[in-house]
Formats: sequence, C-alpha cells, structure tokens
Amino acid sequence: MSGHQLVAEVRAGRAHLVRDALWAGADPETTDADGVPVLCVAVAAFDGNVADALLDAGADPLRPLPDGSTPLLRAVVSGNAGLTAALLGHVANRLTEKDRAELLARAGRWCGTGAEAGLRLATGATGPVVRRRVPDDFGVTAYDMLTLGGMSVYDGHCAVLTRLEAMFGVHRPFDVLLTRALARAHGDHADWTEVVAVLAERSGAEAWGSVPALRSASDPLRRLFAADLVRQLLALDAESAERHAADVLLPWAAEETDPAALASVLRGLTYVDEPAAEDVGLAHHAHPDPRVRMVVPSLLHRTRYAYTHPEAWGVLAALASDPDARVRAAVCELLYEFEGCGPVGADLLAGFLREDDQLVRIKAVSGLALADDARCVEGARQIGPVDRSEWPDTWLLDAAPRYAQRHGG
Repeated sequence: MSGHQLVAEVRAGRAHLVRDALWAGADPETTDADGVPVLCVAVAAFDGNVADALLDAGADPLRPLPDGSTPLLRAVVSGNAGLTAALLGHVANRLTEKDRAELLARAGRWCGTGAEAGLRLATGATGPVVRRRVPDDFGVTAYDMLTLGGMSVYDGHCAVLTRLEAMFGVHRPFDVLLTRALARAHGDHADWTEVVAVLAERSGAEAWGSVPALRSASDPLRRLFAADLVRQLLALDAESAERHAADVLLPWAAEETDPAALASVLRGLTYVDEPAAEDVGLAHHAHPDPRVRMVVPSLLHRTRYAYTHPEAWGVLAALASDPDARVRAAVCELLYEFEGCGPVGADLLAGFLREDDQLVRIKAVSGLALADDARCVEGARQIGPVDRSEWPDTWLLDAAPRYAQRHGG
C-alpha cells in the first residue's frame, strides 16, 4: 500500500485496514500532503484504534513537529485521556523531567481554563461553539466535542491531567480528585471515570475507607461516585474485593433511591458471585427507570447451559419486550452467545430481528444460528446493507451462512 493509501485509510478510521497496510510494510511515520504525520492525523480525529495500530508499528509520539509540539502534546491538547494514555504508554521511559513538566502544565492550563475558553484562545475565533456528545474509543466513557475556527477538542482535559498525574507519581488528595469528578454532575464523562479509575488503582484501604461516608451522603452524586468506585475496585481485583463488596452492595441495593446510583450498585453486583444478587435483580425488574432495568438481565445468574431460577425466563421475556430499546438490547446481548438458549431463548432472539438497531439484529441472527434455529436465514435478510470493510472480524456477519453450510445449504 502506498503512503497516499495509508493516509486515506487513517483518515477513514479503518483501523483494521491500517494494520493490514502496516503489516505489509507501510511506513508508520508517513505524512499527509501537508507534511503532518499520520499519527497526528489520528490524534486530530480522536481515533484511538487507528492510533494504537500506528503506535504498535513504531510511530513515534515524541516526533518533533514544525510547530514545536509532538504527537503526544497534541494528544494532551485534544482532551482525550484514553488517547493520551495510549501514546504515553509507548514513550513513558523516554520522557525527561522537562517533558513531564511540560505535559502537566499543558493539561493543567486547559483543565483550569475549560475546553471552550481554551479553544477560543487557541484559535482566536469568535462566534458560537458547536458541541456534541461522543463516546470514547477506549472504554465506557464519553466527552463533549467542541469545534470552533476549524479546530476540535474534547472537553476531557481534567481527565487528561488526572491520568498524567497518576502516571507521573503526582499524588493528589482524595478530596481534590473527588471535587474534580463531582464538577461533572454525572458519571459517564471521562473527567469522572478517570478519577474513579485512578482512585481505585491506589491503596485499597484508602478507597474502601472513603465508601461509607460517600454511600450515606445526602447528595446522590456522592453515592453514585461511591458505587462506581466499588465497581471499579471489583473490576481491578474481584477475587479479593468480592466479599467486602457484597457486604456493602447487597443492603445498599435495597435502600438506594436514586436511579443512577442504584444502577451502578446493581452493576457492581454483577461482579459478585453471590446467590442473593439474583433476588436483588428480580426485585428490580419492573423498576420505573430503564437504567436500572437494563442491568437486571446480567444479575440473573446461570450455568453455562441453563438459567436455574424459576422466574428467570419470565423476567427475561418481559424485559425483551420492554418499551426502552436499551433494555431490549441488554437482553439480546446476554442471549446471543448463550449456549443454553433453547426454544424459549430462540423465540426471544427472533423478536429482536425487528429492532431498529442494526447491531442488535446482527447479534440476534448470530444467536439464532448458534441455537441452530432456521429463523436466522430470514433474519439475515432483515439485517440490511452492511459495509464489511468496517468490520475487522466478520464472524458475527457470517452466522447465517455457517448455519446454511451445516445444513447443506
């Protein structure tokens, strides 16, 4: 593949084709027509998957650029914490104290100024800023993307600062980081999730010691933060945290009144091998908030081939016809790879073939094929056009042909 073609694939965000090109010998330091390295093109597009492919092939995050910056500095300015951490992970042992100070200062300025004011300073432009919500490539978190004067940034500079401080050994007090998180007033923004992650990575005693006061706070945001922190502690080390978490989360689930905090408590219980968690899930299957209902399917414990609770399939059937598409998608996600699906589960999967979400339809077809159900063939026709070049792994897309091949079709 030529350098021009590599640039085109990077701009298109097709990470798997970028990897193919790099494996075939394309230069990861290729520049575009303006002399910009393709790693910077990926950073400007906030494309973590493409950046990962280039980094793995040897693209240099510390490559000096004509404006005096580097791809790593541009990642910091981008406001994307996951992207910054990805670049930093490839050069952490090459950074001088001066480099670290510059990165911290740049992130600190943007964090203190705010993304919109920083964007106005950087561009000198006036007029309204275009803002839209975007998910992150690297995890279950989100940002607002702000665009002005031909420049775009994510508003996660405080998340970038939190991650840089953690990686450089700068220990901020718990309350300082908590304040940084609470400034967001919701739990899915990167500024919040990065603080949760960093605090969970510290001494378990410090994190666990903060939970009781936060869990009993009158402010539901503090309770949500505590629940997210417990869940992250479980994600990092479920084996040692499981018993402690169960003792905290089980009574909490019966008492929590805020839907967001309750949903986080229930998600924490999905990490806990505790029979009582199943009853907690069943008790909330008709909760008025869909954020709570969509966690319930994951709390219905099962063996590899069967749900053992007598009410489990009835609850799954009710949730499969829930008025909220997110709840229905959660049931499909649970069932499409379940080896013990059986006729009841297959009927539920067939119902998802009418969903507006194409990915849900694709997974429903795959689940029906796994259950050896002929409805996968007609279901495949209902999926609609799919750009296979956007799929690095087409296993899901080929479920119906595999079924046909097994049956001599």
